[in-house]
Amino acid sequence: MSDIVLSASVRQNLLSLQSTADLLSTTQNRLATGNKVNSALDNPTNYFTAQGLNSRASDINNLLDGIGNGVQVLQAANTGITSLQKLVDTAKSIANQALQTNSGYTTKSSVAYTGAGAGTGAATADDLTGGGGAGGSKLTGSAFVFTTEAGAKTITIDGTTVKSLADLNKALSSNGVSLTASLTGANELTFTSTNDSAGQTITTATTAAAAGTITGDAIEISIAAASATAGSVTAAVPDAVSQSNRASLVSQYNQILDQIKTTAQDSSFNGVNLLNGDQLKLVFNETGKSTLTIQGVTFDPAGLGLNTLTAGTDFVDNFMTNKVLTSLNNASSTLRSQASTLGSNLSIVQIRQDFSKNLINVLQTGASNLTLADTNEEAANSQALSTRQSIAVSALALANQSNQSVLQLLR
Repeated sequence: MSDIVLSASVRQNLLSLQSTADLLSTTQNRLATGNKVNSALDNPTNYFTAQGLNSRASDINNLLDGIGNGVQVLQAANTGITSLQKLVDTAKSIANQALQTNSGYTTKSSVAYTGAGAGTGAATADDLTGGGGAGGSKLTGSAFVFTTEAGAKTITIDGTTVKSLADLNKALSSNGVSLTASLTGANELTFTSTNDSAGQTITTATTAAAAGTITGDAIEISIAAASATAGSVTAAVPDAVSQSNRASLVSQYNQILDQIKTTAQDSSFNGVNLLNGDQLKLVFNETGKSTLTIQGVTFDPAGLGLNTLTAGTDFVDNFMTNKVLTSLNNASSTLRSQASTLGSNLSIVQIRQDFSKNLINVLQTGASNLTLADTNEEAANSQALSTRQSIAVSALALANQSNQSVLQLLR
């Protein structure tokens, strides 16, 4: 069989038609997949760069769930702190009710002292020394040592610094001794608990107590150089109705402490509780080098410095009630400080969460720019190539017809 010989024009038209068909196939593939780079063969640089960008975007996207959980953990803790602050405020309200309750005692603690000086005169409210000297009062030179939890304070009726009853009471107040003095005889002083410490214990001794042995609002009174003689101590007499009311407030207060404990325990998310001592660690990038560790706190009553009260001991008078209020104020300060810390950490985590979302979008957009096809452009190319293919087919037909005409003439 003889070889088929094509004319130059037919061969040229066939090559043009084949080239157009290849281009049309490529264009239709791009339109079908939406990508101009579908494999490393299309464009190795763009293909592998896009793969790297998409891989990083995927890794960061996987971390977003952990970051989102971290945000919820912080919000749960912040909600818990808000509730704890309300409970502490309720406890303060109960303590303030105790302060407004009638004194828990019908009779306050007191003790009388008789001067042991050599004077023969009588003391007056304006001049406890009775003028001093041999004709003065027996209280002249009396030196009282008042020992409290804060330490020992000595106050002497010397006729100069302390002369009048007002001077003596001023000295008691300035030295933090919760007693008031009154002149109950010619040479007799009686020290009585103030209203704020009506239930305090008063004891007498011949020598001052050692440091640290007196606690709470108790007071021990001793005499320096036997300058006065102590009488018997009159114990405070509780008021039954008032103490019953105060005991009821103690019960209410303890119920609030129970709620503080359970609220702190319930302030968790996904098993992490920043108010129960747990730790939260967040990872922000795919290498694990960008992290944030948040150490939780223990905000049960003990962690806030709040103790369970005992009826008959706590809230018995204003002194004991004010001690509880001091603890509650300290707890409020602790809660506010921790709320500020949590708020700062929450802001950081939310900023990193938004940053990660935006970065993922940037990476994916960059990858798409390297591989995605412009569908409008490819559609226009497809239409142009279809037209070009039709023209090539027509041209091939005309070339073939021309060759046939030449053959007819040769016959």
